[in-house]
Amino acid sequence: MSWKDTAEPVLTRMPSVQRPEGHVPFKRKLMWTAGILVLYFFLTNVFLFGMEQGSGSEVFGQFRSILAGGQGTILQLGIGPIVTASIVLQLLGGADLLGLDTQNNPRDQILYQGLQKLLVVVMIFLTGLPMVFATTQFLPPSQAVAESLGIGLTGVQLLIFAQIFVGGLLILFMDEIVSKWGVGSGIGLFIIAGVSQRLMGGLLAFDFITGETGIISQWIAIAFGNLEGFPPLLTPRGIQRLLLAEGAIVPIITTIAIFVIVVYAESVRVEIPLSNAQVKGARGRFPVKLIYASVLPMILVRALQQNIQFLGRILNAQINMPAWLGSFSQGQPTGGLFYFLAPIRNPQDWMWFASGGTSAQAWEIMLRIGVDLTFMVIGGAIFAIFWVETTDMGPEATAQQIHNSGMQIPGFRRNVRSIERVLEQYIPQVTVLGGALVGLLAVMANMLGTIGGVSGTGLLLTVSITYKIYEEIAEEQLMEMHPMMRQMFG
Repeated sequence: MSWKDTAEPVLTRMPSVQRPEGHVPFKRKLMWTAGILVLYFFLTNVFLFGMEQGSGSEVFGQFRSILAGGQGTILQLGIGPIVTASIVLQLLGGADLLGLDTQNNPRDQILYQGLQKLLVVVMIFLTGLPMVFATTQFLPPSQAVAESLGIGLTGVQLLIFAQIFVGGLLILFMDEIVSKWGVGSGIGLFIIAGVSQRLMGGLLAFDFITGETGIISQWIAIAFGNLEGFPPLLTPRGIQRLLLAEGAIVPIITTIAIFVIVVYAESVRVEIPLSNAQVKGARGRFPVKLIYASVLPMILVRALQQNIQFLGRILNAQINMPAWLGSFSQGQPTGGLFYFLAPIRNPQDWMWFASGGTSAQAWEIMLRIGVDLTFMVIGGAIFAIFWVETTDMGPEATAQQIHNSGMQIPGFRRNVRSIERVLEQYIPQVTVLGGALVGLLAVMANMLGTIGGVSGTGLLLTVSITYKIYEEIAEEQLMEMHPMMRQMFG
């Protein structure tokens, strides 16, 4: 008896969102998408009951915008468990340890979806429990609530974890609703929402209570000489702070450049001609884009880095780590292995001459930059390959899809192997090149800074996902105008 026979009773009974039986009109898709987006913003403002307000530390740091959650809210975990579960499935599927044929076997497709949900639940436990019960006090319980309810601090911690668990499940099913009933995917939608909120806040924010201001407000203050502590503008220190600190000119240029580069890269493609052997004159093209695997594999790479740093903070709180392994200050690595494995988050992490810059030695800075670049470039290429193979975007799966649609490549025999040989000349190389390019862009954006302190990966994801949603909306509108095209493309 295989593991599939043993696990089938559990995996097939995992709760799921029912697929629509027929075509969902485009306007209804937009309504579902907008409704889930409103619910997401609402939940990111529902704070955990029982938590000591104004205390605790941010577990994810700059990864927060990528993981699309809210610190101290019911969506504390964001899409983290879903992403981590995807990493595990990517590795198991890439090593062919699951034995599931998700392309041709409907039973295996159901088992895969059930296994993914089960892994998400496991990851909610593995990620949420240390946040609540670790001695680092990521989410400290309120003594007043414990006394008023008479359940003790442990009872309050269990109450906090229950809310986090519910939030993790809500994110899972909200993502499924958008994927089946809306436009795009829920994960992509939540990333766009979180990153866009930070971008607009970094540009336009003005908080009368905390005094926190956005770039435009800081420009006005600099122009009128009202920014306290700002040096004379024409001095080297003033120019440096205008470019990298309060003026944020370099981060603005970096943000615009990332937008332009990603949109351009999305439009760079090799188009393979197709024709229909049964319908004379019916022709088409299959595009192999430069960023063929999309930017989504970058979530997996950054999530792996985040899990490594999270492990370091847990170990630092529980044991007396040796100096070579890591030393921490205010939850951030300052030396040892975990320091060199930490990603570059902003210019201050490597510019020793910048305002508030690092005091590390030059060799330490260069080594850390080299490790981050290597991790992102090689990791981006590897995870892009895994992504392509496990999402049925590889040469074999794509060739089968083209063949099943009745299309063929002109000048070649009408069989799957002929199409696959042509695709093998482009897809593997483009996948590796695109994954490495995205990894390089993510590191460079972090090093130069972005508006609102958004991570380079978050910015790349936002631009790429927005572009794909735009393409999907255009396709949906085209098929609404010409229903026959929907029948032709299934």
